[in-house]
Amino acid sequence: MTINYNSAVALRAFLDQEGLGMQKKFGQNFLINPETRKILVQALDAQSGDEVWEIGPGLGAMTALLLETGLKVKAFEIDLGFIRVLKKVFSENKNFTLVEGDIMKTWREHQSAPLLFGNLPYNVAAALLADLIENNRIFSRMVVTVQKEVALRMAASAGKPDYSSFSVLCASAYKIKPLMTIRPASFYPQPNVDSMVVLLEKKDAPNYPAVFYPLVRALFASRRKTIKNNLLTFLSSRYGDSLQNKSTVQQFAASVLQNNSLKGAERAESLDMEAFLSLALSVDNMRL
Repeated sequence: MTINYNSAVALRAFLDQEGLGMQKKFGQNFLINPETRKILVQALDAQSGDEVWEIGPGLGAMTALLLETGLKVKAFEIDLGFIRVLKKVFSENKNFTLVEGDIMKTWREHQSAPLLFGNLPYNVAAALLADLIENNRIFSRMVVTVQKEVALRMAASAGKPDYSSFSVLCASAYKIKPLMTIRPASFYPQPNVDSMVVLLEKKDAPNYPAVFYPLVRALFASRRKTIKNNLLTFLSSRYGDSLQNKSTVQQFAASVLQNNSLKGAERAESLDMEAFLSLALSVDNMRL
């Protein structure tokens, strides 16, 4: 089976021939620019024999390049029609493994690889990356193509408009570098937004207490509220049953803030990674 990955017209004809349709719910867009595909694979900086997870291979345009580089590819695909095509095209390649189904439900069943690569569906990109990081499935290097808005959130630092709990989560495990913007014309079908390629490289990170990620999310939960009010809500919800009364929760919050030289009137978007880690360590140490 031969597929022309560089032409929207050819891809449309192939899909029609195979009785396949594009499912909007899966956020399917094929990268038809061959030079951009090469740049993405090069950014992975992989060596022959390296193992890589590929998320959303589609019809296999990037899969073919990864295999040509000598990589061992474990591809996660949810679309049954695309799965059928991938099996026809790559099943005889000993370096290719196909995992069928929703990656949000299947990734835990598989031993991690050092590398991750993928044109992540817009509707699940942030949720998937968050799920992997929070469950300590950290890759040495990731090259992902995501909606530009998601990429900006990933790379944002404290005080920037796009800074969010997702920014903190990504920065907790990776050094993040936006590489390039991809315009809609490079895809078939064309999305309504720009995409961006992001390089994530594993960094040396401290051991985060279990409360770290829940606390970060809670402090960003109501962006108009001060960190004191969000902290009170979080402590009451998480530890309220083990505390005696409301004043105890307030005293708990006041001590945490005081230990971190915070007045409580600050908002989460003004705090950097070190501040969140310090708050989490204070909560973890004091709750006993």
